[in-house]
Amino acid sequence: MPLSHALWHANQDLATACLHHPFVQGLGDGTLPKEKFAYYVGQDAFFLEAFARAYSIAAAKAPTWEAFQVFHQLADGVLAELTLHGSYARDWGVDLATVTPGAATRRYTDFLLSTAWGQDPGATAVAMAPCMRLYAFLGQSLAQLNPPTHPYSPWIDTYSSDQFEPLAAQLEALIDAQAADTPGNQAAYRYAMDCELAFFAAAWQGAMP
Repeated sequence: MPLSHALWHANQDLATACLHHPFVQGLGDGTLPKEKFAYYVGQDAFFLEAFARAYSIAAAKAPTWEAFQVFHQLADGVLAELTLHGSYARDWGVDLATVTPGAATRRYTDFLLSTAWGQDPGATAVAMAPCMRLYAFLGQSLAQLNPPTHPYSPWIDTYSSDQFEPLAAQLEALIDAQAADTPGNQAAYRYAMDCELAFFAAAWQGAMP
């Protein structure tokens, strides 16, 4: 089994916990309180900026031209997500310029950026892949429920789309090509998955723990 698949399957407990978290379930059926989604939008925009920077750092350190190009393509995908968040922010009255990152957001972004600066691109891909694969999993799982159109339908459409899945697969291909199956990489993948669950929990609470 490729390393990226093994890491994902080893963390199905956290993926399932994210899917069944009330925040994600509220996204799925449209019942999520608006103020919780507005808080999430601001925090996620801050997170995605760090995510794009981590991709760029990894690209600069990439051992091959092909890997360099893939990391930059993935960064472009994040920039497209940020455009979507800008639209969300306008719709939900969120001023992204005034967003202050909460503790769960900062914990996650600090982890990603420290990994990108301090380790090789393979390790960075391991740290970043949980976000990509998890969001594809969540979007596709919620879309299968075929909910009626509601205010959060664009979120489901984005992460269940044929455009997002290949981005997750690209990053996983980098893991399989450049990362080793080490205890450190296993721990980093699980740490990122735990950060994802904490991120949803903090958004549900409306403030970072």
